Amino acid sequence: MSAARYSTPPATAPYAAPVADGAVHATVNVPGSKSLTNRELIIAAIADGPGRLVHPLHSDDSRRMIEALRALGIGVEEADGDGDFGPDLVVTPAPLAGGVTVDCGQAGTVMRFIAPLAGLAAGDVHMTAHETALHRPMGAMISALRDLGVDVDDEGTWALPFTIRGHGHIRGGRVEIDASGSSQFVSGLLLAAPRFDVGLHLVHTGAHLPSVPHIDMTIESLSRRGIRIERPAHGEWLVEAGVPRAKEIAIEPDLSNAAPFLAAALVTGGAVTVPGWPLHSTQPGALLPAILQAMGAHASRHGGALTVRAGDGIRGLDLDLSAASELTPTIAGLAVFADGPTTIRGVGHIRTHETDRIAALVGNIRALGGRAEELPDGLRIVPAPLHGGAWPAHHDHRMATTGALIGLRVPGVRVDEIGTTAKTLPEFTLLWERMLGAA
Repeated sequence: MSAARYSTPPATAPYAAPVADGAVHATVNVPGSKSLTNRELIIAAIADGPGRLVHPLHSDDSRRMIEALRALGIGVEEADGDGDFGPDLVVTPAPLAGGVTVDCGQAGTVMRFIAPLAGLAAGDVHMTAHETALHRPMGAMISALRDLGVDVDDEGTWALPFTIRGHGHIRGGRVEIDASGSSQFVSGLLLAAPRFDVGLHLVHTGAHLPSVPHIDMTIESLSRRGIRIERPAHGEWLVEAGVPRAKEIAIEPDLSNAAPFLAAALVTGGAVTVPGWPLHSTQPGALLPAILQAMGAHASRHGGALTVRAGDGIRGLDLDLSAASELTPTIAGLAVFADGPTTIRGVGHIRTHETDRIAALVGNIRALGGRAEELPDGLRIVPAPLHGGAWPAHHDHRMATTGALIGLRVPGVRVDEIGTTAKTLPEFTLLWERMLGAA
């Protein structure tokens, strides 16, 4: 099916979350990984020739990345593909041009990945974002770029919007950064580092490093294009200067976007299969099978597909999600139906995502009659009877999908902005309702 055939509701359209009539038994094809798509776009843009991304994600975040690269002079063109979710992408590197504005929208990867790249441009690059995303942390990146000799004019705000005055190169060398607020600061610098004059010696100085699998994903993506990266100690990386090899890269399905669909099996007492589940992946969503099994599910892999089946119920647990914090909303959506309390730890940094996800989850659950409380680095949920009501998405795609998940068992849940799912999964409502149609 062509991506053009999908219809995404407007971001402001309310959505009456459908209730499952019975146990869901469905197969759901999930589009490509946003995290991999945007990383591979950056690497392809600085490679030694044209490259191709097969089965990339086509979403608001990837569109913002493509528009940013095109503004900087990189060729990004669509090409015929054999996937269900849109065309392949052919990326043609070129000298990076300045005198442009980059609108990051709500995409954290665009903010943190394009900023170092902009330092390599010949001229000024003005960076801004949607008003709902201007609060997202950028101070650590601005500080690191200045330490690398990049001129950043932020008018003293340490936040977007700001202007990077590129001089066509970045010398590189040793730089320290506190990436406690987002692993994307590390990934953004690592992605551009091969084109620094002398490479990069990056040292994380903070006490906490979130979402380490995303950093592993960045390193693996660079390594398979011939870039050598050493890790002499935890939180320390050495990147040699060089030019990434142009390649054809197939993008894995987005395993985190698969989370609400797989969780639907537990909520409804059914089974959901996701084809193309990789045997090995650096995506944080690769931790899903183990997490869901700990919550009472049965997970099995056969013929490249992952199937999650409900067990006797949903178990509450104490869980450190620091390596996969983006799964927090889905796990919280399961926890409200568990047989006991659930505590999620190690995710304090998600307060600065599209919204304060901890406060939003606690507030939304309480509004439906549930019991939840904020913790310094997470939240605790105690199951209680729920009733229908408004589920504000707070401009956050993962909050929106969690409302739909809870609505499978709670009649009358209304997600106010289901269209925010277009950020990473424009096809969400169609796939969700198709899954329920197979119940």
